[in-house]
Amino acid sequence: MQEPLHIALIQTDLVWENPEANRDKIYALVSTIVDTVDVIVLPEMFTTGFTMNASLFAETITGETVLWMKELAAKKQAAVMGSLIMSEADTYYNQLVFVYPNGDLKTYKKRHTFTLAGEDKVYAAGTERTIVEYKGWSLCPLVCYDLRFPVWARYQNDYDVLLYVANWPKPRIHAWTTLLQARAIENMSYCIGVNRVGTDEKGHEYSGHSAVYDVLGETISEFNENEIGYRIVTLHKDHIVNTREKFKFLNDRDGFTLR
Repeated sequence: MQEPLHIALIQTDLVWENPEANRDKIYALVSTIVDTVDVIVLPEMFTTGFTMNASLFAETITGETVLWMKELAAKKQAAVMGSLIMSEADTYYNQLVFVYPNGDLKTYKKRHTFTLAGEDKVYAAGTERTIVEYKGWSLCPLVCYDLRFPVWARYQNDYDVLLYVANWPKPRIHAWTTLLQARAIENMSYCIGVNRVGTDEKGHEYSGHSAVYDVLGETISEFNENEIGYRIVTLHKDHIVNTREKFKFLNDRDGFTLR
């Protein structure tokens, strides 16, 4: 049977619009991990917090933060993933970057920009879902507001794990927890959510509640409110295969065409 996958969830406060300080803070935290891990998951916009000042902090795929991610991945011999502000052809994206230990990359541009905060006025929406193949596992990375849209995340015989990175505020944290469980249950997939903590310069409070749910929506691990640190979870492929085969719920799902 397929080897298990060890994933480190990083839940931390973010320094507002200070990429260097955030990289240093995250590096220090990740450096304390002594166990072997396969994937290290960082929050959404981990270099800046959820800012609309894209023109001041946008980077490119060859920029300083991606280089930093490559160095961290090489040092820990683990994939590193999280989203940051990226610029491509004079367009800004809230873009997730997945860096393999050998330095190879896969990216995902956030599909659902958060209109309540005006994200849609600054950042372009992505148009394609990304599936990351890694160590015999298929991972589907998504970003924050994507969590509210189940059609975009719907299992299409293509992944084992849903991974959401977020800056999800405390007043709506019940929705965060409920929707993560729902995505796990309806897709018969592991579902992971990594959120930040702290208060940003806009006064928005974030309480974390990063968590991992199994194929039936049972809690594997959940951070305490405002907890800063990391947790490592181990995922087992046979849990997915055996549960999907036993219940066969996915065989009865509705077909659809996404427009």
